[in-house]
Amino acid sequence: MSIVITWLGHATVVVDIDGVRLVSDPLLRRHNGPLRRRGEQPDRAAWAGARAVLLSHLHHDHAEVSSLRLLGDVPVLTAVDNARWVTGKGLRGHGLQDEWVRVDDDCDVRVRLLPAVHHSRPMPHRPNAANGHLVRGPSGVVWIAGDTELYAGMETVPHLAGAAVDAAVVPVGGWGPRLSPGHLGPHEAAVACRRVGASLAVPVHWGTLHVPGARELPRGWMGAGGPDFAAAVTREAPDCEVAVLSLGGSVVVPRRGRRADR
Repeated sequence: MSIVITWLGHATVVVDIDGVRLVSDPLLRRHNGPLRRRGEQPDRAAWAGARAVLLSHLHHDHAEVSSLRLLGDVPVLTAVDNARWVTGKGLRGHGLQDEWVRVDDDCDVRVRLLPAVHHSRPMPHRPNAANGHLVRGPSGVVWIAGDTELYAGMETVPHLAGAAVDAAVVPVGGWGPRLSPGHLGPHEAAVACRRVGASLAVPVHWGTLHVPGARELPRGWMGAGGPDFAAAVTREAPDCEVAVLSLGGSVVVPRRGRRADR
């Protein structure tokens, strides 16, 4: 029994928890529409065999239909409005409300939605519902924040989880050097980790996507999010460990003791 988190770039993480594989906001192709990917396309072996998708919202850098189809006939766990849209694309949308759902009948891994405040860039052709996810299994609890800003009530995440948060997956940047409202920067993400009392944090939503020709303008912006977040956690949430992963890198989330990066 264990939890392993693997970062495949941008907001895509693979959570292997107690023998169950989940994939959040999958971007599995070489590029994402007009956005260019830094680094290689994710290795199929890293995400193959997923039992469910955790979809936070329908912005194109999180909900790419072709990537969702690569995962096969698995449930896409998301807000009700988003699930209807997903189903309309020929996929298996599963709308959640304020309840825990078991990923499959033969496992004890459960998922529920959490609030997210992400109202920037509304899309008239896609629903604008946004959410985070809680994942709970015998080995512990993972909070995947989704795109959000800080919001009142974030401190209740452990209460909603029914246990302490063993790992937080938090966005710390974007696909450009400036963040629009509804996002966490490195400092705000560190504050979020303090509020939820996370033992371990993995920064995502940084260092991967960029518009053509802007990878190094201004110089160094793509590589700053993770290290800046680690420094902010030292100040804001000193009891929280940080795993700044390389693309394709993994971290084992222990229930106690030291972590082990892979």
